[in-house]
Amino acid sequence: MKQFTGFPIKTEYAPVPAAFFSALLPEITDIAELKTTLHLFRILIPMKRRPCFVTYRELASDANLLLGLCVGNTQPEETLRRALDMAVKRGTILYLALDRDGVKEEIYLLNTKQNSDTIEKIRSGELRLPHLELKQGTEVNTEPQSNIFTLYEENIGLLTPMIAEDLKEAEKLYPESWIKDAFKEAVKANKRSWRFVAFLLERWATEGKRDGTYQRNLKATDPDKFIKGKYGHLFQR
Repeated sequence: MKQFTGFPIKTEYAPVPAAFFSALLPEITDIAELKTTLHLFRILIPMKRRPCFVTYRELASDANLLLGLCVGNTQPEETLRRALDMAVKRGTILYLALDRDGVKEEIYLLNTKQNSDTIEKIRSGELRLPHLELKQGTEVNTEPQSNIFTLYEENIGLLTPMIAEDLKEAEKLYPESWIKDAFKEAVKANKRSWRFVAFLLERWATEGKRDGTYQRNLKATDPDKFIKGKYGHLFQR
């Protein structure tokens, strides 16, 4: 292994979304997906063109990226393709297949609300990219990230290890729609704290949610679970 000589004094820094460290890094186990994801952050976040996207051909012609994806006897292009597919499936990036003069052109964008809207505009014909047309039968992944860590950081603030454990437990206990609704209610009430979000979730679990769409019997063997829990002082029978 070649020894790294250290960072120079005038080092340039590449931006990485804070949610990456809490929502994605703990879940990514494939080194090729990790390298490709970090490479996409470096390219897409500071990009000046709008919309911000990179094509598969641009990625496949990047010598540094391919060098980092040389694993075993597998061709780096194959590894790149697999890594991109994993990142799309995970929801880190969005994918859209377009047509450039009869040749398939695949583009990748970071999975943000703005980019999801951009893809919908391309699909509807409201937005056209220069020299690119929507390819018929294309598959598009525009499902927004719903990770509870992302919701916390976007609506409340910096994630701590203790809060992270509470979030993981909440993900196991409550429906995803409840968690999203609880964060929305916290923002609407200007009570941006996990304590308030957890209070709403536990109240809905014991009293039922107003819309009545879902009522889960959590720990049915202990009907006083939430009364006796750490948020018990917030409840009234």
